[in-house]
Amino acid sequence: VQLVESGGGSVQAGGSPRLSCAASRLLYNTNCMTWFRQSAGGEREGVAAIHTGGGDPYYADSVKGRFTISRGNARNTAYLQMNSLTPEDSGMYYCVVKRTCGSWASPTLYSPWGQGTQVTVS
Repeated sequence: VQLVESGGGSVQAGGSPRLSCAASRLLYNTNCMTWFRQSAGGEREGVAAIHTGGGDPYYADSVKGRFTISRGNARNTAYLQMNSLTPEDSGMYYCVVKRTCGSWASPTLYSPWGQGTQVTVS
């Protein structure tokens, strides 16, 4: 499995960056693509998930109404549109993949993890 995240950077509070994820070398054609984030010294938190085969997305309560996860046109790609960012949204954002979206916010169910993309809100 190869995971490539992009789109992070330094943004001002209230900004609206969009993160991109491309997954390849997957066993299945459709998968649950999930975004996690981890702040310095913190635990990994599931942010949002969507299955590329269809269905509604899933969101953490902390981002509902501000973040939108969507499927890309290319196979096994996903985006995370982040709006109304606050400094509490800062962290390393990771895109991970598994077969289904059951228990999507459990980080132990995902492997491998990519390098992530840093988002810093000031």
